[in-house]
Amino acid sequence: MVDIDSELIRALQEDGRASIHALARRLGQSRATVSSRLHALIAEGTIRVVAAVDPAFLGQHVLAHVSIRADGSVAPIAEELRGLDETVLVSAVSGAHDLVVEVRLGSMPALHDLLARIRAMRGVAAISTLVYTSVLKGFFVSEYQGDVTIDDLDVALIERLQQNGRASYRALGEAVRLSPSAVTTRVRRLVDAGVIKVSVVEARGLPHRQLSLGVGVNLSDDDESVLGSLRSWRGVDFAALTIGRFDAVLTVVEPSASALFASLERIRALPGVLRVESWLHLAVLKEDYARILRSPSI
Repeated sequence: MVDIDSELIRALQEDGRASIHALARRLGQSRATVSSRLHALIAEGTIRVVAAVDPAFLGQHVLAHVSIRADGSVAPIAEELRGLDETVLVSAVSGAHDLVVEVRLGSMPALHDLLARIRAMRGVAAISTLVYTSVLKGFFVSEYQGDVTIDDLDVALIERLQQNGRASYRALGEAVRLSPSAVTTRVRRLVDAGVIKVSVVEARGLPHRQLSLGVGVNLSDDDESVLGSLRSWRGVDFAALTIGRFDAVLTVVEPSASALFASLERIRALPGVLRVESWLHLAVLKEDYARILRSPSI
């Protein structure tokens, strides 16, 4: 039996602005069914469809994963981390560490400064950092290639799409005083150029319909077949090559503990994989890719 919600979320991860007609055709369901399920998933807080600006466009050339071990309660540390502009993800996890954080910055010195601030937070016992050298798979990494400029109207559209990635072209046009056709041209240009990606943020963790597992992988060498397999797997939502205690880090999302275990076993069985370490995301406390933009004319 087809899990309509899972298939719908998967389709929206690839294209958050796909029309109801296109989604219905892909899922083999009626437009009424797809529309009803989409509205329900959004209303229940299961998903948010939002636009995210590519890190490279923002000048965020340093992406890193920071694991934190706490001395006592993690809640105060998590709250402080949530308030940092540099964090896009803050999650309470099981395993050797208590929290994991994804950060995005403009330079290595800025990363070193941030790590010093995290180490100095009350209750932080130790941290371990992985620097991403290449993001192999990520629904909010658009592969921006450069040579694109934006103006005030583009900024206004992006900021509205960061709040609601499925806002209609008519509604967007009314907000910025442009015709729907002019807005369509601008939004498509931003997407095609990799400036923004419209995708889904799905609620994950023990209280939700999906469980999320972080996985660190050590490889025997730079095995492209291993990396290709990991990138193509359906349950892998994120994959990056890293510098640090792992050669790659993944996020695996599945509907049950048994499915997560099966995915781990598949990873362990891949030729070229020497070792894996995993941590369960107990509660995702922040997942926010929205950023305040300023166009070059401001």
